[in-house]
Amino acid sequence: MSALKHLALAIGVVIAMTGCTTATPAAVDTTADEASIKGMTAAWLDAYNAGDVEKIVAMYADDAVLMPPHAPVAKGQAGIRSHLQMDTAGAKAAGIKLVPGPATAGVVGDMGWESGSYTVNDSSGKTVDSGSYLAVSRKVDGKWLLIRDTYNSDRPLPAAPAAATDKKG
Repeated sequence: MSALKHLALAIGVVIAMTGCTTATPAAVDTTADEASIKGMTAAWLDAYNAGDVEKIVAMYADDAVLMPPHAPVAKGQAGIRSHLQMDTAGAKAAGIKLVPGPATAGVVGDMGWESGSYTVNDSSGKTVDSGSYLAVSRKVDGKWLLIRDTYNSDRPLPAAPAAATDKKG
């Protein structure tokens, strides 16, 4: 094969390979959306501590699912409302407050997530529980709504009461 044919073949291979590569997508700045998602969590905690269940429920999509610890899964706004009414009333009666910890958030398109930690403090400020959470949101008409929300305690369940023993006498 002549040098000219080799050169033509090499150029053809380079052109063909160039057509097979994909361009790296442009980076999208998600800082504002991540801040919105984190802001929603701060508002959720404030509303929980205030016992404002309706404000919390408005943060969930109609088909959202809440998966709380030691309780059945709550589906849809009605189920979430029912769970939160009992849960916030219990928290108020116990004099406890949820306190946010460090969190991270991310966004891809119209989907976002946040994961972080929290503590539960009693009325004296003593930490009585701690845990972590993962919330998944979807942007609908420019507003972030929770679609899946779960949290758990880092502490073990209390020990079961000792079984009564038969005394033979």
